[in-house]
Amino acid sequence: MSDPVTTPGSAAHQRIDTSVPHSARIWNYWLGGKDNYPVDEAAGDAYTAVFPGIVTIARSSRAFLRRNITYLVAEAGVRQFLDVGTGLPTADNTHEVAQRIAPETRIVYVDNDPMVLSHARALLYSTPEGATAYIDADVLDPERVLEDAAKTLDFAQPVALILSNILGHVADYDQARSVVTRLMDALPSGSYLSVNDGSRGTDPEFEQAQDAYNESGAAPYVLRTVEQITAYFDGLELVDPGVVPVTLWRPDAGSPAPEPIGEHGGLARKA
Repeated sequence: MSDPVTTPGSAAHQRIDTSVPHSARIWNYWLGGKDNYPVDEAAGDAYTAVFPGIVTIARSSRAFLRRNITYLVAEAGVRQFLDVGTGLPTADNTHEVAQRIAPETRIVYVDNDPMVLSHARALLYSTPEGATAYIDADVLDPERVLEDAAKTLDFAQPVALILSNILGHVADYDQARSVVTRLMDALPSGSYLSVNDGSRGTDPEFEQAQDAYNESGAAPYVLRTVEQITAYFDGLELVDPGVVPVTLWRPDAGSPAPEPIGEHGGLARKA
C-alpha cells in the first residue's frame, strides 16, 4: 500500500476540541466507528433516544455509497473519484470499494475538518497501482478543490463526484446548487454526480428530531425536499431508479425488502 498525498489548508492549524460534540464524530459513532469521544457518544445517544432510526439512516447512507461506487467502477468503467466532504474514515471508504474492483482507481478526498485531516494519513491508503490524495479545503470553495484535485486526477477523463451528506451542511439552498454546478461544470463528458442527503417528506419523526438538533446550537444540517435534492441533477442523465430513498437505490440481491427512509439519493451522468 502506498501513502496518500495530503494537501494541508487552514484546518490543519485548528485545534480539535474534544469538549463539545461534533457532527462528524457523532456520525462516525452511529456508523460503529471508533473515532469519537464520550461527548460525541452522549450526543449521539441523546439523538437516538428521540429518534432511534438515525442509526439506520447513517448506515443506509454508507451502503448506498458502496452500491454507487460499485456500479460506477464495475458497470460504468469510472476510474477517478472526487469525494467532497468525506467525513471520518470508517469501513468501505470510497477508495476501498473502488480499488477492490479496479486497483488502478484514483481517489481524491476533500474535507476541512481538522479531525478528518488528523486521520487522513493514517487511514486513507491506496493500492500501488492507484492513488489516494486528501485535500484540506471547504466545499464552498470549489475552485480551490478543483485546482488541488487536478494534481491527482486527470480532468480530461471522466470523474465521479461524490457529495454524500455534505450539501445539508450548506444552509443556503441556492449556494448548495451553485457548488454542485461549479464542480460539475469542470468535469468532462462521461463524468457522474452522486448525491445523498437527509430529506423531508418521508419520516416526520426524523424531521422533528433534526429540527430540534439544529435549534440546540449545534452546527445545523438542513433536511431538503425530494424535489430540491432531485434538482441537484438538473441537466444530467439520471441512472435508474432515479432519486429515491437510499434503501431503494439498487438494493443488494437477496437482501430483505427495504423500507423507505428520510434519506434520498441518486446518481447521474454528464452527457
